Amino acid sequence: MAGSHGHTPAAWTGSIIAFIGFCVAGAFMVMANVPGFWAGMAVIAIGGLVGGAMRMAGLGSEKRPPRRAVSSES
Repeated sequence: MAGSHGHTPAAWTGSIIAFIGFCVAGAFMVMANVPGFWAGMAVIAIGGLVGGAMRMAGLGSEKRPPRRAVSSES
């Protein structure tokens, strides 16, 4: 999947879960509900963990070897 950085099931799933957590935390922050806010923050962290676990399971982008500089020696 060359050139597909961020367009993987792991990236989408982690981002969607984190977005839901962001919305939950924001709503509870406006309602001045501290436990609800921290629950939303926990959902954000869970999104990162789920995305990382899915990447380790092979559903993320493949790591590419580092690029080497081309020398122009004549």
